[in-house]
Amino acid sequence: MDLCLPIKGDRGKYRLCIAKKSWQRLKEKIKIITRKTSPIPLTERIERLKSLMYGWVNYFKHATGYQKLKTLDSWIRCRLRYCIWKQWKYKRRLRAFRQPGVEESWARRFAYSRMGGWAIACSPIMGTTVTEDRLRQRGYIPFLEYFLKAKYGPSSKTKTPKTK
Repeated sequence: MDLCLPIKGDRGKYRLCIAKKSWQRLKEKIKIITRKTSPIPLTERIERLKSLMYGWVNYFKHATGYQKLKTLDSWIRCRLRYCIWKQWKYKRRLRAFRQPGVEESWARRFAYSRMGGWAIACSPIMGTTVTEDRLRQRGYIPFLEYFLKAKYGPSSKTKTPKTK
């Protein structure tokens, strides 16, 4: 069972690429942690995500996966927003949408919307209400940020992998 596959890259150099099954297993574990029906507080979900992230990223830190981790982070944020959305009740939703300065009409439109929870969670209004900074205040660390820190060292926020 291959966890990392060597792939011949540019200029004859080999690089490690994370196997498809490893990505699938990671996403399944994240789905279990961020399941909207499980009665787990958000802080505990984030702690479980962090422990999964620490182990997974440290195992695969020598592999390439910048773009996949970037899309994975946005998907995780949508799942966390969906969990938050399901915890809010109707009056709480309206109050939460009004807080960041959203117009009253837009706040009502989304708070009482018949759109599904996933559509609302990935919508721009939920992104302005439950921002990445607010998730960070709760203890969320993006996979990509920790991956870069593990791969390149603590000053890795400015470093990005070389692309063509």
